[in-house]
This record gives sequence, structure tokens and C-alpha cells, in this order.
Amino acid sequence: MLDLLNQPYEELNQDQIELFKKNRFIKLKNVFSSILIEYFNEAISKVVDKLNTQKTPLENRDTYGKAFLQIFNLWRESEAVKPFCFSKRLAKIASDLMEVNGVRMYHDQALFKEANGGITPWHADQYYWPLESDKTITAWIPLQATPLEMGPLEFSAGSHQIAEGRDMAISDESEAFMSKKLHISNFKTFVEPFDIGEVSFHSGWVFHRAGANQTNMTRKVMTIIYIDKNMRLKKPENNGQQNDWETWCPGASVGSVINTPLNPIIYP
Repeated sequence: MLDLLNQPYEELNQDQIELFKKNRFIKLKNVFSSILIEYFNEAISKVVDKLNTQKTPLENRDTYGKAFLQIFNLWRESEAVKPFCFSKRLAKIASDLMEVNGVRMYHDQALFKEANGGITPWHADQYYWPLESDKTITAWIPLQATPLEMGPLEFSAGSHQIAEGRDMAISDESEAFMSKKLHISNFKTFVEPFDIGEVSFHSGWVFHRAGANQTNMTRKVMTIIYIDKNMRLKKPENNGQQNDWETWCPGASVGSVINTPLNPIIYP
């Protein structure tokens, strides 16, 4: 299993890298085998079941609470899951797409959208991140085949260019504002089912959302957020960034490379 996680992904080519630079997202097929995904589906699900503290019924939660169950840094909680989070196969793809010399872990998170779970509103992840540059990327890894009815990611191609909305947390307000803004600005949106083993990668400033899960099964997704190995911490600009500094980069100093025990270099 370790060999499969660390073998290079030979299918990535320069045309795909250029497409990522233009749109700031890409979906890649056959990144992992169905056997590997099924194995880690079970391993990750066990950790989520153990650590989940959400007891409020779905219908009584706010929009963010209905969007998914969210469990962070599984690599520190499970020796069974850690090799998946430290996959050099994934990390090299991330490094190649960003055209950097290596990547660190920012953090990982399981995002489990429950049966009949609600939408994930339009947002840009980097609103929450106290990072000096846009050399950030998230691998979004469904742990099962994910049809449209389950709520796969929807991307707005090239929307990293938009300044408006960058100061908005994920919310009903961000959904309403960005739906209107993207329509007026004529940015094309892209949503497709995910085959098992298919993985998407998106940058921190590209706007994205996910539809509701209209099935009676949980949509299970594992995500890993990578940053340029030379990424520096910036002074936080909102409470979310302050919290991320204290939670995911403890001990890092503003203006310095984020080199902490929670941010190890994964590749090379």
C-alpha cells in the first residue's frame, strides 16, 4: 500500500499544468486505485466516527453545520491514516501544479457530507489562511464514486482573479454574493461527477462550492492542504487567520518560513 501511495503519477503533463495555472483547479483521473481508496475509506471513517462530536440533529444546524462533518489533522490521530496524508504521489502532483520545489503540510481534514446534508456555499479557502503567497493547493479526494446527487465540488474557472468576496467567510452571505458576482462577471462554473480514484486540486483563492447531498449515503471526502515549502507566515487579517496561525502553525513567526512540527515537508 505504501508503494502505491508513493509511486509518481506519470499522467500529469505540461498541458494540464498550464490548464491549472489558467483555471486554478484541475481534476485528475486514476490517481489512486479503487482498492486503495476502499482501504482508506474504512480507515478514515473509523477515525471520523471516533472523533466526531456533532450531536445536533441535521435540521437544527446552520448552513455551515449542515454542509459537512469536519475532522482535522487525522495524520496526528491515526497511524493507519498517516501514510495516506503523507503520500508523495499526491504531494508531487501538488508541487508540480504550483511549480514550486517542494511542499509542506498545512493541515488535512475529512469532510463528510451526511445523507441529505446541505450545500457548501461559495467561498475561497485562503480567506482563513495567514499565508504570504498564493502558492497553496488542496487535494480533494472522494472516498467513493461521487455522482452529482452527492454534491461534488463545483469550481468557478479563473475566479482567483476576483478581489471581491475574498473578505467573506463561508456562509449564506458568501453564497448569495458570489453567485451574483460570478454570474455578472461571466465566470464559467464547472461541476462533474468524480469516479473512484479521481482527485481534484484547487488553489486557495479560486472560488468553489458543493451542492447538497441528495442521497441516503454519506459523501466521504479526505482533503490535504499543501503549501510551498518556503511559505512565510503573514500577519493575520481576520479572526480566522489568527485562529489558523495558533492552530496549524503554532510557533511560526510573522515573516518567517512556516517550519514547525505541524508543517513538515512532504515532498521532496
